[in-house]
Amino acid sequence: MGQFILFNGILIRKIGPLWVSAGRVGIGAVGCWAFFFAFGKKLPMNKRLYKHFLVLGILGYTIPFALFPLSQEYLAAGVAAIVNAMTPIMTVLVSHYWPGGEKANWSKFLGVIAGFLGVVVLAAPALSADGTSQIWAIGACLTATLCYAVSLNYTRSLGEIDPSAFAACALTGATLGAVPLAFYAHGVPVLVTAEGWFSIIAIGLVATAFAFQIMYRILPRIGATNFSVVTFIAPVSAIILGIAFLEETILPSHILGMLGIFIGLLLIDGRIVQRFMPTFIQGS
Repeated sequence: MGQFILFNGILIRKIGPLWVSAGRVGIGAVGCWAFFFAFGKKLPMNKRLYKHFLVLGILGYTIPFALFPLSQEYLAAGVAAIVNAMTPIMTVLVSHYWPGGEKANWSKFLGVIAGFLGVVVLAAPALSADGTSQIWAIGACLTATLCYAVSLNYTRSLGEIDPSAFAACALTGATLGAVPLAFYAHGVPVLVTAEGWFSIIAIGLVATAFAFQIMYRILPRIGATNFSVVTFIAPVSAIILGIAFLEETILPSHILGMLGIFIGLLLIDGRIVQRFMPTFIQGS
């Protein structure tokens, strides 16, 4: 996942952040429809579901896929990836209050607190230097993680739908929301370099179409919180790639912030806590 935040950093310099979002969901939708037709899948018969696909696509993909590239105009890719690791922490909160969602225990709530403290540490240098643009960018990333958390729970609430059809329809809804906004904000995109085309195809086909084929198959089985923990691996790879390819600098506060978020993720996962303090923290 970290490498795709790197691709965002490359693309926003070439086509603008909203076209990054539109290109990602558009190419992702094409890939999902190709998979749908290749395997002879069928669309849901319930017409009311298509309104949900549109809402889910815009809320869960159009908006957050635009917010991360927008924020990377003011943040290093590694910092954006660190904040992206807040996704499971946001998912714990949303799932706890979502009708029929996964209820949080004390370990998960402590994980939420640790994660938010990590974000405060990340934002502290910008606050002390009156870096309003950086604060806005961190807020945008947090909003994106909230969108992810809501969309994961929203997806589960729609019941059993063929995963291939779900992915194709949701990304089509996202495309319908993203493309007009991108045209309005940036005009016609111009992407002429091999690096740019490789980046947009990678985030469209690999990070979106292929990833969504997997996501919609395993999400009903493992739950929203467990699925969201995959963001745990993003910050380290994004930091390394950002330093190597985008000439970014990572500050000590970024490492401390990442540590706080990682501690939160470990508490949310619960296995270490269950091993050492099974009665006091885990509860019921």
